Amino acid sequence: MGNCCSSSAAAPKPKKKSPNTVNRNADTEANAGVPRVILLTKLTSRGEQSIDDKYHLGRELGRGEFGITYLCTEKENQDALACKSISKFKLKTPIDLEDVRREVDIMRHLPTHPNIVSLEGVYEDDDAVHLVMELCEGGELFDRIVARGHYSERAAAVVTRTIVEVVQLCHKHGVIHRDLKPENFLFANKKENSPLKAIDFGLSVFFKPGEKFSEIVGSPYYMAPEVLKRNYGPEVDVWSAGVILYILLCGVPPFWAETEQAVAQAILRGALDLKRDPWPIISDNAKSLVRQMLEPDPKKRLTAQQVLDHPWLQNTKKAPDIPLGDVVRARLKQFSAMNKLKKKALRVIAEHVLCGEEVEGIKEMFNAMDTNKTGFLTFEQLKVGLQKVDPQLAEAEIQQLMDAADADGNGKLDYGEFMAVTIHLQRMDNDEHLRKAFAHFDLDGDNFIDFDELKQTLGDDLGSDDTDMINAIMQEVDLDKDGKISYDEFVSMMRTGTDWRKASRHYSRERFTSLSIKLMKDGSLQKQSNDKR
Repeated sequence: MGNCCSSSAAAPKPKKKSPNTVNRNADTEANAGVPRVILLTKLTSRGEQSIDDKYHLGRELGRGEFGITYLCTEKENQDALACKSISKFKLKTPIDLEDVRREVDIMRHLPTHPNIVSLEGVYEDDDAVHLVMELCEGGELFDRIVARGHYSERAAAVVTRTIVEVVQLCHKHGVIHRDLKPENFLFANKKENSPLKAIDFGLSVFFKPGEKFSEIVGSPYYMAPEVLKRNYGPEVDVWSAGVILYILLCGVPPFWAETEQAVAQAILRGALDLKRDPWPIISDNAKSLVRQMLEPDPKKRLTAQQVLDHPWLQNTKKAPDIPLGDVVRARLKQFSAMNKLKKKALRVIAEHVLCGEEVEGIKEMFNAMDTNKTGFLTFEQLKVGLQKVDPQLAEAEIQQLMDAADADGNGKLDYGEFMAVTIHLQRMDNDEHLRKAFAHFDLDGDNFIDFDELKQTLGDDLGSDDTDMINAIMQEVDLDKDGKISYDEFVSMMRTGTDWRKASRHYSRERFTSLSIKLMKDGSLQKQSNDKR
């Protein structure tokens, strides 16, 4: 049900002290006639009238599809925790309601473990369910690796062992995680020896031996082929952990493509690239484990215990400590932020391309959404406004748009950022705008954007590490790998969806469900490759 313990940039405290009214605003008005359901009668903490009796909610730490996570301080001893407040008004379907119940039930069911975030208490009021959890403020897995500046096969082995130990514990206690990905692992603190914690069980499910599931959940780039076939069991967690291991070793997902359908087809083909850099310097033991975790047939795939028994993980201190090279760090850095070229191009269109009439229309829209006249739009204000323009827009898609345009990462949009997100929503089919934006970067007018031109036009946006980031952008956008970006490649980037790390729960369930049905109809599910692995 979203990232529970993320320590993203601080946001202002809620204006009201009581958590019973947290994040209601437009939702309350829109759902005035909706009955308030009691979700967790048997699971809430005993002896407390409300969360207010024991805790004080402070600044916002992060937000997900269904709720907001706040810094939470225990009143008696001032311990710092995290509280994920899930708005009942956002739980639209029986599936959503059951997900909340199951998330709490599973976190209560799993035993205490040093690599699983602990659930301290659960509270419910008229408007929200509040999950009080251990605070993880050490940052995401990839961000720590990039910041450390040195990354090796040995470090990947240590991380992989931790992740698979979490999988083993879940399976031993009858739980499939179903959403293993780097974003769902945070460090407890900023110390060098900080433990890594699994933080999100919102898509997890109880299972019995031999039981199969058909619901398509998770994040697309980590989905096992049997998930797309809608017939899977606990083996899917080992596959997802194998995808993470592959990324840890080389910096990109094993099954990557520009469209949703192509991603699914790549997963189904299952052909692994273990030849390009840095694979030649990676040990045979590591490559052996990757192959066995990413075995397309779940019956032949290693179990979690077999992964832990693999020679490469038996003694992680013996794994090679040779740095895997700048190319890996550059790719990982790319995954820590949105494509800077696309973000800059949106601002160029907003500031230099639109005519006065178009700008005036966007300004009127911004002012109408900015109901409290602060000069900034919150996510809720953006959602209410955009859904008036396009009622079919899903909340997850709006969140992706917000993430893309929030250049300073403060959780709200100023006017310039709003212009960019509006253009992204409505103007990517306008060839004239795209050509003018392309010309902004094509300094010599030769109809290509090269490395030096990117460096010159993006320098202020990239900071001191511009070479790594520009290489990462070129790697992503330069589809034919000729060392420069053509207009067609630029347009493809501008019109393509978000990066693989931002695939949402809604995206996974809705789009990949329909996608798997389409693939079944056109026969793609029966066309798995027999490529040598």
